[in-house]
Amino acid sequence: MTELLAVATITLLAVISPGPDFAMVSRNSLLLSRRAGLLNACGIGAGVLIHVTYTLIGVGMLVLQSLWLFSLFQTVSAIWLIYLGLGMLRQASRPLTPQTAIASNDLSALKTGFLTNLLNPKTTLFIVSLFIQVVNPQTPVAVQIGYGLFISFTHVIWFSLVAWFFSSPAMNARFLHMRKSIDRLFGGVLITLGGLLFASHFKSE
Repeated sequence: MTELLAVATITLLAVISPGPDFAMVSRNSLLLSRRAGLLNACGIGAGVLIHVTYTLIGVGMLVLQSLWLFSLFQTVSAIWLIYLGLGMLRQASRPLTPQTAIASNDLSALKTGFLTNLLNPKTTLFIVSLFIQVVNPQTPVAVQIGYGLFISFTHVIWFSLVAWFFSSPAMNARFLHMRKSIDRLFGGVLITLGGLLFASHFKSE
């Protein structure tokens, strides 16, 4: 029971901490649609399952122990965040029309959520550290899989709530006219996060 409470508490604290997932879901829910935000949330949950899978089979520990593998992962993550950020900045430079906020297709929304989480080093470190430091190696595999499903489900629930909040009529009425500023803000945030990843990569060399 103590282990379960520890996993649940750490998961909740990690999920609600701001990061690339939050920036992406809140922006898309506000400027595109609730459906886009919810699909982003589902993609995030799928990304978490990949993190859990490679952690359970031991690949996560290998990545953390291999300097060049983790550096490669950081570089790819940084490129993805900067790519997303630049896309938002390009959106901000386009004329504001009623058609501007048309949601992307479902597959694109799922893919964006999936890749943003999958390429997030913060999630990698969180899940690998959780299973190494909190979960007892003697814990049955079925229980560990259950923890993984719980972590994924918690991500989906939290980011679905974020999507519902930012896509509410009240939020849309208040902020939709600030679309360009919002795109610049979130685009800048993602580019900054990508830049920090690059900086940490070169600092570690």
